[in-house]
Amino acid sequence: MTQPNLLIIMLDQLRYDCIGYSGAYPVRTPNIDRLAAEGLWFENAFTPIPTCCPARQAFISGRRPETFGALWNFKNGLPVAALDPSEYAWPRELGKHAYHRVHLGKWDVHPKRTPLEYGYDEYVGFAPYQEMIARKYQGVKWEAGYAGENSPIPLEDTQTHWLAERACETVSRLTAKERQLPWYIQLNFTEPHLPCRPSEPFASMYDPAQIPPWGGFGDTFAGKPYIQKQQLLSWQVQDYTWDDWAPIAARYYAVISQTDDAVGRVLQALEASGAADDTMIVFTADHGDMCGSHGMMDKHYILYDDVVKVPLIVKYPPLTGQGGEKRGGFVCNMLDLPPTVLELLKLPVPGFFPGRSLLPWLKGEEVPDWRSEAVTTYNGQQFGLYTQRMLRTKRWKYIWNTTDVDELYDLELDPYELTNRIHDPGCRELVKAYRLRLYERLTEEGDGLVGSEWMRNQLVHNAISDGRQD
Repeated sequence: MTQPNLLIIMLDQLRYDCIGYSGAYPVRTPNIDRLAAEGLWFENAFTPIPTCCPARQAFISGRRPETFGALWNFKNGLPVAALDPSEYAWPRELGKHAYHRVHLGKWDVHPKRTPLEYGYDEYVGFAPYQEMIARKYQGVKWEAGYAGENSPIPLEDTQTHWLAERACETVSRLTAKERQLPWYIQLNFTEPHLPCRPSEPFASMYDPAQIPPWGGFGDTFAGKPYIQKQQLLSWQVQDYTWDDWAPIAARYYAVISQTDDAVGRVLQALEASGAADDTMIVFTADHGDMCGSHGMMDKHYILYDDVVKVPLIVKYPPLTGQGGEKRGGFVCNMLDLPPTVLELLKLPVPGFFPGRSLLPWLKGEEVPDWRSEAVTTYNGQQFGLYTQRMLRTKRWKYIWNTTDVDELYDLELDPYELTNRIHDPGCRELVKAYRLRLYERLTEEGDGLVGSEWMRNQLVHNAISDGRQD
């Protein structure tokens, strides 16, 4: 098998259940659906942290962001917490096989350092796009804030399609006959991150009256951490009904469909180049979005599946064959993809990686010793710091909220996480077991939070007050 090309497509703030292939909500994504039908769809993929910058830093480094101090986004007045270029970055390793490495679009790994310092040979960010918009559309003004609004900018000049065109040009150039080097393209869209501003024909694709409420809408927050109800007040959406949220969700759907169209153009360019069968395509997202679920905006202070569960598709015909299959194992997209790429290319996989290669799953092999849970973390953001750690299995989700009431959800009976069972006497032993397992995973993967005896006691000795467990 020759060295494959790599095309990794990452969207920003895309929910797992807002891909048409998931069958959950009426979002139209025909191009991504086709990719899923021709590749492998991972049903239980989770982000290591539902925050843009640390999630992307985890991806580049192959480590949990807490291990190198990347706790939050570096855009909100907090001390800079970013991956330094002196740290390990797996794209550099591809140079050992002479890969030509290109980063297109959103970066968010360091506020000042560019992808060129982390192993990429080329980088195209959004500065040229912003210059073009300022030149051609001086009269366009945005007035609706984070709720979003329809855009008057023609589709061909939207950011989604401008970036897709750069990707198409790059694919064509790197697959030209005179070139012999394998390539890796990291294609990072900023969409559908709020504020959502779709252009026609997508802006009018969804009627708000036809958008069903999220399964988690209508949460009363009874028995839940204080910060959750406060999140609504911080965003000033505490009085929103579904009639208020439906237009916002419709624009979110629309931007997803618009981005799907842009992704489709890139996939068509790859097909036209003749390199599709020699290219491993990965599609994923850094995290999800609340967009009105539980009445919330954005993604902060919660570890609901709305934000921690992500789409993950892998297509590589020599391994995945005709595709169309689903994999149910618990996967961490940002941490399992780096060892997958390195093992595929027969490059050394660092021993400090907490992730595992997905190659056995891609080959259709049985993996009896695969992990049976997902761990996701959160460390606070622009509304104040708030530390959380999550352990999720197929049926149960336990969330350790270090300074407030913990959470426990029975996902079999309560898939939208509305009823906190942490006080249920019948769940006491389960909670103890989940706390201990969470401690073991955090210790194994280098999370310094459990390094102190005070934090360790909470999980290991069940030393959590407020009547939660004794």
